[in-house]
Amino acid sequence: MPAVGARLRVALIQTAPAWHDPAANREAFTRIIDTIKDGVDLIVLPEMFSTGFTMSSRKVAETMNGETVAWLRSEAAQRDVTIVGSVVIEDGSYFNRLVWMPPDGRATVYDKRHLFRMAGEDEHYAAGRERVVVTLGSWRLCVSVCYDLRFPVWLRCRNDYDVMLCVANWPAARQSAWDALLRARAVENQCYVVGVNRVGVDGNNVEYRGGSAVYDWNGTALVEGTDEPGAHTASLDLDALEAYRQRFPAWRDADDFKVES
Repeated sequence: MPAVGARLRVALIQTAPAWHDPAANREAFTRIIDTIKDGVDLIVLPEMFSTGFTMSSRKVAETMNGETVAWLRSEAAQRDVTIVGSVVIEDGSYFNRLVWMPPDGRATVYDKRHLFRMAGEDEHYAAGRERVVVTLGSWRLCVSVCYDLRFPVWLRCRNDYDVMLCVANWPAARQSAWDALLRARAVENQCYVVGVNRVGVDGNNVEYRGGSAVYDWNGTALVEGTDEPGAHTASLDLDALEAYRQRFPAWRDADDFKVES
């Protein structure tokens, strides 16, 4: 795969994960990834892609040496692509952990900062403390997980990223919020936003309608959200983004702040 430059080719994979069945989900995602015909630089999977959004952390947790992280490492190396999604991980505590896996196998992790108390997530997982920005070629990406999307201070671009990435299990009951917040984060941060959700009904009888999408800095959809499973691709243009930021430098007037850990 050539070095990632001004174009970033992204694949969003939207599925209905099997409940508490990591082996079945790894196999299903492998099949879907096989269908991506055009070369991509980044493959994005949903939140808790190997289990579904579960509070049974003790039951389903793996370690960073477990089979799902090993699968991510193998797929990334085999396909010469970066893959990202979140997994239930035990690492001293239980975390809803986003794993960013490049082809060289040197993973970067982000532990979900904002835990969804309405489902009791804060009772079963430890919150992350560090905001994480990763690089892919010339691109800088701020990573986040689901409920984080509601907290713009945490995700505020300080002229330090080009893409905001959110992996989610966002229920159908609040679909309009998902759509609105993805677009809002793109406009206010003058960046691309990539949001990947799931579809179907999970083991807690919660319904999901997907809506995985890509928005540019104006809130224009490059990938329109649908409720259909499958892979959707988009090509992001860094030169166009930087030209817009120069023409309309609203970021220069942003308020200074510091987020306390």
